[in-house]
Amino acid sequence: MKKAANDVDRHVGGRVRMRRMLIGMSQEKLGDALGLTFQQVQKYEKGTNRISASRLQHLAGILGVGIDFFYDGAPGSPGFENGKSGFSEDSSHGYSADLMNAEGLKLLRAFQRIGSPKVRRKLVELAVALEAEPEVRSE
Repeated sequence: MKKAANDVDRHVGGRVRMRRMLIGMSQEKLGDALGLTFQQVQKYEKGTNRISASRLQHLAGILGVGIDFFYDGAPGSPGFENGKSGFSEDSSHGYSADLMNAEGLKLLRAFQRIGSPKVRRKLVELAVALEAEPEVRSE
């Protein structure tokens, strides 16, 4: 009997995938850095195979994040309810799985390359203003 992937394992794997894609690293390159095949990386990212504590620490170093990054917003976290942690601010300002498509990644990468904090702030203000606008329907 095959054991189903655990929600936390899927979440952690999804965060590995999100970070890997955000920095533009292939599964093959990550696998090489870990001494694994890209197929094993795929299994980690899907949550099919669990990631050990030492491997997670190694991943964090390769991907340039702290270990807590992988658990951010994980199901079963203290205070976690409806996708939000009890002590966290609105998570809509953090990374989202919705951004992990080609357009979202392109937007994030371009935003990160904007050198001026003032321009970045104005871009965020524009996005918030656009979000508040009622959707225009074409007839």
